[in-house]
Amino acid sequence: MSQVTAGVAAWRDETIGAAAVKALLKNGFDAVYVSNVEEAAQRVMSYIEKGKTIGFGGSTTIKAMGIPEKAQELGAILLDHNAPGLTAEKKLEILRSQLTCDVFISSSNAVTLEGYLVNVDGNGNRVAALTFGPKKTVVVVGTNKIVRNLQEAQERMETIASPMNNKRLDKPNPCVKTGLCQDCALETRICRAYQVLRRRPSLSDFTVIVVGASLGF
Repeated sequence: MSQVTAGVAAWRDETIGAAAVKALLKNGFDAVYVSNVEEAAQRVMSYIEKGKTIGFGGSTTIKAMGIPEKAQELGAILLDHNAPGLTAEKKLEILRSQLTCDVFISSSNAVTLEGYLVNVDGNGNRVAALTFGPKKTVVVVGTNKIVRNLQEAQERMETIASPMNNKRLDKPNPCVKTGLCQDCALETRICRAYQVLRRRPSLSDFTVIVVGASLGF
């Protein structure tokens, strides 16, 4: 990428990121724009302390930032339902414990320029924790997830987030073949619980970190 191209891309990220932050603040969320992943990781880690329980929403964004490893090195207690070797019973126990953890860290499938966070879940654990329960909620979103409105958010989930997550999880659903949502009715469907947070949930301490980078699905 040339210096000119990089400068234009950075301008676009900052401009649209600032607009999203402004809308999120208006809707009661604590929100901030940062220009790079390193600063975003530092901000996330500022909420993590030794001995605190840290829940994760299965986010590729958070994994790419190395937050689970950083939290473990700090001495936090990780509640990761995707950790290898878990029995079905232990996984369910972790999913439930995330709802009352000290810090819940996730991304979002889309954030609109109206200041809404939009998500779709299979089990509903992530959307449940984003709504109520954890003492602190932190959401990290790259500027690639910013859309204009709810219609574009739904389109983003159907054409990007859901097909790519189905592929990542190796699900035998039609979107893995077509690359687009087919609104399937299979038992293996992972798009089941849809959520729109139009305002900060009234009892939640909720921070959104918008990053000038392309992160996750």
